[in-house]
Amino acid sequence: MRAAIYARVSTDDQAREGFSIPAQLKRLHAYCKAKGWDVAGEYVDDGYSGRDTDRPHYRRMMGDKDGWDVLLVLKMDRIHRNSRNFAQMMDDLGKWKKQFSSMQEKFDTTSAMGRFVMDIIQRIAQLESEQTGERVKVGMLQKAKKGLGHLGSPDPYGYEIVDGKLVVRDSEAGVVPYIYQSYMRGCTLDQIAQELNRREVPSKKGGAWSKQAVSRILRNPLYCGYIQWDGNLIHLDHYVLISPGAYDMVQEMMVERRRNSAGQSHHRLEAVEIG
Repeated sequence: MRAAIYARVSTDDQAREGFSIPAQLKRLHAYCKAKGWDVAGEYVDDGYSGRDTDRPHYRRMMGDKDGWDVLLVLKMDRIHRNSRNFAQMMDDLGKWKKQFSSMQEKFDTTSAMGRFVMDIIQRIAQLESEQTGERVKVGMLQKAKKGLGHLGSPDPYGYEIVDGKLVVRDSEAGVVPYIYQSYMRGCTLDQIAQELNRREVPSKKGGAWSKQAVSRILRNPLYCGYIQWDGNLIHLDHYVLISPGAYDMVQEMMVERRRNSAGQSHHRLEAVEIG
């Protein structure tokens, strides 16, 4: 396997321990050695933001795609800090039949389980377009939208609050669609929590997952673009992780399960790796 190793540091990152270019390259080379991969090339963008795709060595790396098989980074935010740009890159890599691997998050499309996770992340980019033909089946109170300000609660899983706005946290974003898909495929809240704990996926505060934590994510309209406010759902402009259609489907399934008092999975979700 031929690896293109990519390292990036922005002006703000330079003071952070472990984010220096030499430190990144040292760890990437060691990882390639352990995996038995050949380093096909080093690509370094020093002083560039991860939200900008117009980076000289990033573009050169993509132009050299015929010379490597897998793109390796230390962390996902080294390659992109924007989920849309990340999803577009994954689309391109898929077309070129190239793989992607991130050391710290253990996202690796060289394995079948890793490809499942990447597929979930790629679908995030599609959710925004799905909103055009879908809407949450509840009333909306648009006049309250301008007065929301800060959300008044801790950062929700999958996001962080920056200057009063919700910004996607890439390290958590792929887990939210996984939870929704698991439930729609028949897993119970307990089963989903157990699988996340078994795979050592940290919760928001770093502890273990509970069925209550899973339930809160499944019931939270924030993930499809809305927030509960004064008994109504208010549409916000943040980037969504779940389509309104998927959210509505899960709510209906939860009502049906309570009605049947079953709480059992109809179809056991096959184990998949998420990290």
